[in-house]
Amino acid sequence: MPAQHLTPILLCLLAMWRIQKPVSSHPQYNLCQLVQKTAVCNSAELSSVPARLPENLEEIQLNYNQIKTLHDNSLLRYPSLITLTLACNGLERVQSKVFQDSKLLENLNFANNNINTGYEETSVALRKLPGLRFLDLSENKLNNEMASTLLHNLSSVEYLNLSGNLLQRLDETSFRHLYNLKELDLQRNIMFEIDRAFGSNPKLKRLNLAFNYLPCLTDFNMTQLVVLNASYNFIEWFISRQDLNETFQLETLDLSNNRLLFFPFLPSRSKLQNLYLSHNILRFYENLVDNNTLQNSTTSVEFYNLQKHMKNVTAQLWDDNLHGDISSLDTLDLRGNQVDYFPDGFIKKMPTLSRLRMSMNCLETLNLSSEQFFGSLYELDISNNRLNQISVDDKLLTTLGNLTYINLSRNDLKELPFGLFSSLQRIHSVDLSYNNIGICLPDETNINVNNITSCIQWNNIGSLRQLYLKGCNLETVPTSAFMGLSLTHLELSDNPGIDVQDSLQSLSRTLQDLGLANTQIQDIDLSHFQSLKSLNLSKNSLFHLPPSLHDIDLKVLDIRDNRLSTIPSGQAHSLASKLQTIFLTGNMFNCCQTEWFKTFETTKTVNMIGKSDIECEDILAMTHRVQDSQMFLCLEAGESILWYILLLVPICLCLTGISIVVFLTYKSKILQKSIKKKYLKPTSY
Repeated sequence: MPAQHLTPILLCLLAMWRIQKPVSSHPQYNLCQLVQKTAVCNSAELSSVPARLPENLEEIQLNYNQIKTLHDNSLLRYPSLITLTLACNGLERVQSKVFQDSKLLENLNFANNNINTGYEETSVALRKLPGLRFLDLSENKLNNEMASTLLHNLSSVEYLNLSGNLLQRLDETSFRHLYNLKELDLQRNIMFEIDRAFGSNPKLKRLNLAFNYLPCLTDFNMTQLVVLNASYNFIEWFISRQDLNETFQLETLDLSNNRLLFFPFLPSRSKLQNLYLSHNILRFYENLVDNNTLQNSTTSVEFYNLQKHMKNVTAQLWDDNLHGDISSLDTLDLRGNQVDYFPDGFIKKMPTLSRLRMSMNCLETLNLSSEQFFGSLYELDISNNRLNQISVDDKLLTTLGNLTYINLSRNDLKELPFGLFSSLQRIHSVDLSYNNIGICLPDETNINVNNITSCIQWNNIGSLRQLYLKGCNLETVPTSAFMGLSLTHLELSDNPGIDVQDSLQSLSRTLQDLGLANTQIQDIDLSHFQSLKSLNLSKNSLFHLPPSLHDIDLKVLDIRDNRLSTIPSGQAHSLASKLQTIFLTGNMFNCCQTEWFKTFETTKTVNMIGKSDIECEDILAMTHRVQDSQMFLCLEAGESILWYILLLVPICLCLTGISIVVFLTYKSKILQKSIKKKYLKPTSY
């Protein structure tokens, strides 16, 4: 057949192929991933909603595109749409009729856009969504007026996100049409005042006010609220309505990272379970008044006109009994405050308390008996205080049968009640780091007349799994110190000169994590520790790694700040086949012996923490980063630096000779020019 007749036939066949080509090969499909009835079109550089996707889609994800305007006809093809996400598009305008056929749309995400530019037209569009339940307008530069306009008549919305905007003040008009609102996120705005803003939201359960500028929360009367997060503000007072007979449903209250001066005035009837008050300046004051140290100070304060129809409230500032109902409290977090004592009966008010976190306060003494802790206590953290004495009677030790975690680190403890830990039947973790409590020697007297001991016998505490004795000035550890224990974690770092080789052998079957940093240890036999997964040998001036590391299945190894010059090839290969994480910075390696680095680098399963900061020295004592191997000056194997010196000497002599010859050659000419210039000057006659 002639070639000129082939062309029309090919064109016809091509046209037929195009007609019969499946819809899935459309270019827009290549930009989207279809999963059942969901189209994922994120980061596809789209400037509009794709128009050729399946009509029965229920969800379209269009995040991280370049859709500036959502046109009226954008969603006509997708009447079954339930979820539409358009976050991070720079979206400025949503035309008023875009949702006129989207009657099923429930979830709408406009986060991180520029809705503030065309908010009035967008508000008209939103009102055409009768079933809208989830609305995300976060990070859109919205002020109070814009937000109020956008939310007008959106009575179906249940979950609203307005975080990261420019809201300053809330009043009774802010959310008055959101009758079904259940969850509201207002964090990271610039709010400094809330005035009866939630009176029209009887179903509101979760409220996030974190990272704002609120100075106080008074007249708190939201009885239906379950979770309130007001952390990271400037709150000095939290006062709830004390005259309400209704029980508050509040279960979690977060007031951490504020400026609270007093324990919050909680509702008189509540279901509060979690109270977070960390990092304030809170303390109790009744002892100060009892000691007459504040003779001229006022003992009460009156709050006027907290609400239009509310009578004046008088609060006794120094009355430590004004805590409200804390009988159902499970977690109390008071870390980072100025508490130096517990008021009488304070702990007794919390019979279900399981977690008490008191680190970074000012406690000097703790009487576990007089505080009347209940058997529900599970975690007790009193680290980083000023404790020099802990008192307890035998009866209470049996009561604290559920106490599992106790942290007494960074105090001034030199003595403890005898049997404090051995009597706790479920004790799992004990941290006594940075105290002066030692390990008792076999011949040491453990009990004195006051039933107090300056050392602890750790053996035969069957439930103990984690023991932290970091920085306790330990030197001698008896061979029998850990007999009868099944420890998985043992921390003995920052005890220079400690000798633990013999005492550790009883833990070879169970120990998984061992800390021996800054102990001046030079070698240790760990060949029998088949369960050991993490080992810290940093800050020990090690010249070589212990050979026994070959024999254990380590996953994490910390050898920072030692004196390692290299890691032998065989040892590096053995470690690389097992390790997941290794710390190597702070050693001055030999730049000419860095095969170990290549071994770790090529083994993709090993993560070298701070890889770019690992340094080495070359033969000229110049410091380099180990990963910059092309900059090293090294000798070949078997070579001596003497050969380089012998090679450089004749070169230097040769260059010196050439310089002398050149100088002598031009010396006479230079001299003649100098004489002429100085003496052969023209005269005036």
